[in-house]
Parts: sequence; structure tokens; C-alpha cells
Amino acid sequence: MTTSTLIPRRKLFDNPSAMGAYISPDGRWLSWLAPVDGVMNIWLSPSDNSKAAQPLTRTKGRPIHSQMWSQDSRHVLFTNDETGDENHHLFAVDPKTAILRDLTPLKDISVQINILSPDRPGEIVVGLNDRDARWHDLYVIDIASGARTLIWENRQDLNEIGLDWQLRPRWARSALPAGGSQLWRIEGAELKPWLQVPYEDDLTTWPLAFNRAGTQFWMRSSLGHDAMVLKRIDWASGAETAVIEAGATDVVDQIWNPQTFEIEAASSNRLRQHWFHVAPDLAADMALLFRELPGFEFSVTSLTDDNRRWTVEAFKAEQPATYFLFDRDKAALTELFRARPALASYRLAPMRAIEAKSRDGLDLVSYLTLPVSETGTRPAKPLPMVLNVHGGPWGRDSYGYNREHQWLANRGYAVLSVNYRGSTGFGKAFIAASEKQHGAKMHDDLIDMVNWAIAEGIADKDRVAIFGASYGGYASFLGATITPDVFCCAVPVVGITNLQTLLESIPPYWTGFNEFMFRSYGDPRTEEGRALLADRSPIHKVDRIKKPMLIFHGANDVRCKVVESDTIVAAMQAKGIPVTYVVYPDEGHGFAKPGNRIAYYALAEAFFARHLGGACEAMGEDLASSSHEVRANPVSGTSGA
Repeated sequence: MTTSTLIPRRKLFDNPSAMGAYISPDGRWLSWLAPVDGVMNIWLSPSDNSKAAQPLTRTKGRPIHSQMWSQDSRHVLFTNDETGDENHHLFAVDPKTAILRDLTPLKDISVQINILSPDRPGEIVVGLNDRDARWHDLYVIDIASGARTLIWENRQDLNEIGLDWQLRPRWARSALPAGGSQLWRIEGAELKPWLQVPYEDDLTTWPLAFNRAGTQFWMRSSLGHDAMVLKRIDWASGAETAVIEAGATDVVDQIWNPQTFEIEAASSNRLRQHWFHVAPDLAADMALLFRELPGFEFSVTSLTDDNRRWTVEAFKAEQPATYFLFDRDKAALTELFRARPALASYRLAPMRAIEAKSRDGLDLVSYLTLPVSETGTRPAKPLPMVLNVHGGPWGRDSYGYNREHQWLANRGYAVLSVNYRGSTGFGKAFIAASEKQHGAKMHDDLIDMVNWAIAEGIADKDRVAIFGASYGGYASFLGATITPDVFCCAVPVVGITNLQTLLESIPPYWTGFNEFMFRSYGDPRTEEGRALLADRSPIHKVDRIKKPMLIFHGANDVRCKVVESDTIVAAMQAKGIPVTYVVYPDEGHGFAKPGNRIAYYALAEAFFARHLGGACEAMGEDLASSSHEVRANPVSGTSGA
């Protein structure tokens, strides 16, 4: 076991050895993702002999990110796009023949998987936006033949349409002008008002599914509560029962009974995961998992039809995902594989959960990782620190294995991730506190935690970097413009520079989310809204940049278009402000191809080493398989290198 060795970037950021174990509903097969010629593909084995695995697919382009079984166990299904443009298609592969078919061979569509039902085991319901790019119609697809049957033509501008297990449309969701949602009951072809969800509850109220009989309905809801609670609703009477509440923390995960579709357990996550038991006959199983997985957090990823065998994913900060097969009858938990077994020979750093106050009194849950050489809760002396900002903004950072934390801590940095206001999991009031606070109080939260780290002797105030993707990229641009004296350098990744152009170029199939976005950021349709958006946009504050910047973007990004970075780079160059700008022509909102991903981290590592003073692995061949284009650098100006 080494304690100070530099962990090679490839062991952290190359393809995992294996990930995402699923058991077929009939219990005969296991499937997971693993590389084939450097591309993540689907592998298959008998459920009682994972060592006999063989590749089921051999795709050579974009990696496959996830997979699932059809309910009749005859096909493995997955979605994928070609270039990162999010025009996803649905594919099916037959485990017996390995024949791969595109079930949605349509141009310029983004498929949405709606439901797989054991009552219609050879079918899948999907949403397709081929008729109108803004709205998804619902189709039943016969997986074996590929035949599609329309079951709902969405001319009502519905964001979401829910079905029961007999594939009957039963409820729907549409947007309200004030940014909330209208929930509808569907009776035949008629929509009847059910619930109005105010803006403040819109991200914390989510219908889930019916029970098998279609008489009871499950949903997570903050209506009448601050945090999401798990509710059971009697569909006939409308009577609601709060089944699980987790205080000021949202209920965020659940285990379903695959026969009855009743929820048997659920979890919340404030600082760490906490499970709540519902079904009495699950108590012994959960106790066994807690006993066998001490210190780990876990989720049940798949279950057989008879509910006797589960696949379980478990992890902790010092160990990447490990996958198990759990036989409930034998009370046996069998390890299948680890995502990154090569990391077992290195000492990984623990992660510490922190709660501190914002300047206006909000509780900010954050996560801190220090180099393994620091044995206490504080370093021997203040360290260079990277503020690693999560995207969304309606997402969150959580405890667990975080490859970026491990990478940066191994290079000698303190790493801090902050759940700024607007982050999810902490109730609706915490999200509501972010309304129109992009580039204002949301950024203040980040600065408050940087100041906390400096005051605690964790961070060297002259060597703090800001780094993040998507909203984290926007925060990094803000760090360079509105708080240029706090950070010694910034690395924005697929970030936003102009909130108005962001909102004006939302993908068409996000149309139903527009009103929520406008209420949250500012309305580009009004003069007042445009003024607010301009005030909060880094593009209008370029002349404040005075610290080094390294900017990354994917050319095919549809969420945050490459023009966001193009524009600020051009403005910086026009003012003579040095900038390095790297674009990946075959990527979108993030870098999926291993060669591109390795090059991205290699370039970022060299940049951090230059400006923070940490360790840096030699570049070696880490740029050789990358498509990256250096479109600007402070030495030679623009370049197509």
C-alpha cells in the first residue's frame, strides 16, 4: 500500500474496468458495462458465473452509458447519441444472437423512456419528438419486431405523461405561467385538473408510479412540507398518507417490490445516506447489508421478478463503486466486481462532510478532501485549494468516491465542494432561496465557504482556484469576473457566459421547462428580465478578469452552446487578456470519449500545477488520442492545434 505515490491519471479517468451490474428479471443473466477496444460496451454472463462474461455489443463510437433489461428478459436496451448532441436513439440487443437494432430510426429526435411493465413484458413505452421537436408523443414499441403504436399524441403541451402498469395514460404534468406545474388526471382522452404545484414546490414534488393494481399512487411531495416526503395516494378518493418523512431532508431514493410495485424502503441524504424501512420483511435484508457494508453507501440497482435476488452498488470515499449479487434466500452477498480495481494499491483520501452558515444564515452542506499525508481534520499548514463547483444548479454534491477530489487531493490540494443555495436534497426553501440569485447570493455561498476554509487554516488565501462544469463553469466565469481577487485562476468547463443567450437557445424539447427557468434566472421576454440577465452575465464583465483562465467546451453542446465560450474568449482577446481555450469537436455537454477525457484532465492538471504549485504527472501520450483543438492560448494567440 503506497501513501504518497502519484496516482496515474489513467487509473482515475480512463474507462472503468466494469460498472452498472443488472440482473435480468428472470434471474438467468447478469449484464454490465465494460470496455471493448477502449469503448464502453455491454457484457453478459450467466447470473451464477460472472467469470464467464462475454461482450454482447461491440460499438465503436460513443460509449454506452447505461443499460437495462426488457421485462421478458429477451433483450438488453440502451440509449445513445452520435456526437454528444443529445439526439438519443433507443437500441435493443438480443442476448442469444447479439444482433443490435435501432428501435427509433428517426432523424433529429431525442427519445425518452417512459415505462417497462411486467404486464406487457415484450414492450416498452417511449416518448418521441419527431412530430414536434418541442413535445414528446407516447408510443408502445414491440421490442422484438420494432413496431410502434401511438398511444398519446401530445397536442396538449404536456411535459410528462404517466402510465399505469397496464400502459394506460393516467396522469400528466404541464407548465404554469408562474413557473410551477399543473398536474392532471387522465380519464380516457380527457385531462382533468388534479393538483397545482407552485414554483417553490416544482423541483420537490414528483409523481412516481402506481402500484401493480393501479389503485394506489406513489409520489414524492413537498406540498404542505418543506422537504420532500414519500406519499401514498388512494387514487379513487384522493386521500393522502405520508409514509416516510426525513425532517428537513428530502426523501430521494426507494426500493420497489417488483411484484406489487409498493415501496418497501426509502432513503434520504443530508450529510450521509440514511435508510428508512417500510416493509417488515425487508428488515433482515437491510440489516445484513449494513453489517456486510460498514461505512459504505449503497443502492439496489435491479431485482428479479420474484424479488429474491438483487444487484447492489456500494461505495465510500476511499473505494469506487463495488457491485454485489445479493441472494435473499441464502442471506448471501457476493462481490461481482469493482469499477476500478487498479486503485486498490493506492491509498485514497477520506472525505469529510461539513455544515457551515452562509452570511445570511443558511446551512451550507459541503464536502472537503485533503491529501492523505494530512492525518487530521486540518492540514499542518494552509494548502492550495480547488473549489470544485457542481453543475445544475439543481443538483448536489454528496459523500462518496469522487474521482476529481481524489485526483486533486493526490496532487497536493485541498478540495472543497459546496452545496450552494439551489442545490437539491435540502428542502424547497433552500431551492427557493436561489430565485434570481445566480451571480449573487448563490455565488456568495461559494465565497463564504472559501472564507471559512481560509479562516480554518485549510486554504492558502493566495492559492485558491475555482473549477466546475455547466453551472460550475458559469460559477468559474463569475469567479474570474465578479470576485477576481478571491481566486488565483479559473477553469470553466462547458460554462455559461451570457444568461440571455442561454435562455434564448434552450433545446426545443425543454420548452415545458421554460417558465421555471425564466422565473429562476430572469425573463428574457421583458426589459426588466433582460437587464437582470445582463447584470448577472460574465460576458459583460470581461474587463475585470485579471487572473489566468483555462476554458474547455464541447462543440456539439446543446445545453450550453459553444458560442458561450467563443464569445468570452473573443472579448478577452480583443482586450488583450490572456486566455487558453480548448474545444472538442466531437463532444457535447461533457467529455465522454476516453481519449478526450484523459487529455482534458492532463491539460487541467498542468494548469493547476503552474498556478497552485501542486504535483503534476508528465503529459506523456495523454494528448495522443484526443480530438481537442487549442483555439486560443496566451503564447501564440489562436491556433488550430
